[in-house]
Amino acid sequence: MKITNVEAIYLRQKQVKQQCDSGQDVLIVRVSTDAGITGIGEVDSSPAAVKGAIEGPFSHTITAGLREIVLGQDPFETEVLWDKMYRQNVYAGRRGIAIHAMSGIDMALWDIKGKALGMPVWKLLGGGFHKSIRAYASSLFGATPELTGDKARRFVDRGFTAVKFGWAPMGRDEQTDIALVREARKGLGEKPDLMIDAGLVWDAKTALQRARAFSEHRIFWLEEPLAPDDYVGYAKLSNGTDVRIAAGEEESERRSYLDLMDRGQIDIVQVDLTRCGGFTEAMKIASLAADRGLPVVNHGFTTYINVAAALHFLNAIPNSFIMEFVAEEGTSLRDVLTQQIITAQDGFVAIPEAPGLGIELNAEALEALAV
Repeated sequence: MKITNVEAIYLRQKQVKQQCDSGQDVLIVRVSTDAGITGIGEVDSSPAAVKGAIEGPFSHTITAGLREIVLGQDPFETEVLWDKMYRQNVYAGRRGIAIHAMSGIDMALWDIKGKALGMPVWKLLGGGFHKSIRAYASSLFGATPELTGDKARRFVDRGFTAVKFGWAPMGRDEQTDIALVREARKGLGEKPDLMIDAGLVWDAKTALQRARAFSEHRIFWLEEPLAPDDYVGYAKLSNGTDVRIAAGEEESERRSYLDLMDRGQIDIVQVDLTRCGGFTEAMKIASLAADRGLPVVNHGFTTYINVAAALHFLNAIPNSFIMEFVAEEGTSLRDVLTQQIITAQDGFVAIPEAPGLGIELNAEALEALAV
């Protein structure tokens, strides 16, 4: 079997709000083979830049479009192809956009392997740790603390036992920050777990003050309170509070995760399959985290392709315990993009059993949303 084509397909909602919601557009990767088997992947990044990284022509031996690199190759050789894409694009792609683009291709290759062998990706990865996995509803904060509380009550009514709120208006001022968390806890009640995603808004001293203030409301973790590269700040914060500190969605490939784990001393490692290098690299990151006694969760705020990939990944590693399940109420793209809609029942999501990723694109949506 050989790779015959790699497509980078940019889809976008007709109306896009000015907010931190990466579920409003998407870059889909579709890899075709001469055996008639097609795999799909997703990239959560800057779509136009990723499209260029994939479709660009050969420039020189360490800078080339990723499509050029994998055409004619065997899709089963995922480790070889990951290394080839990395080395032949090392000049421009050691971090960031090119690694994001590689993620979508790698995900599609694993989808092809699973379909060809008639097995779900998690089984190919050697997994089988879960039949279903507990999910937390992931949402932006409401515009006010009171509206955040209303959202929390709706998520509890839907059966979620854990909820995360994030980004604006967190970071506006101390009073608002504390009120947002207080009302979120009030809306959830005493039992459900509450996670807070600060959205990169503070320095280390402020983050430490907020973590101590939020402790009263029993938050399960505090996510991304600092700039991604502030490893010294992360270490000060992690050592200065009993609140778990979570981060990792901004990272691409395992070396950047090593800095976050070893220098930043975080407590929860967040891995996004659509950014970190796909399944091939995510498994290595999870192993490095396990060596350090750290749990791994997925990051994903985009489509059900990302959700499906996360389910396979989390089912293939021993240090997973919960998954992020995007529940943002103002975004509709994910509900029309794929033939399957993944749902949570009583706060749990079932592990896919179909071959490959177990999810397929909706052709009508591709035509309607194409940019």
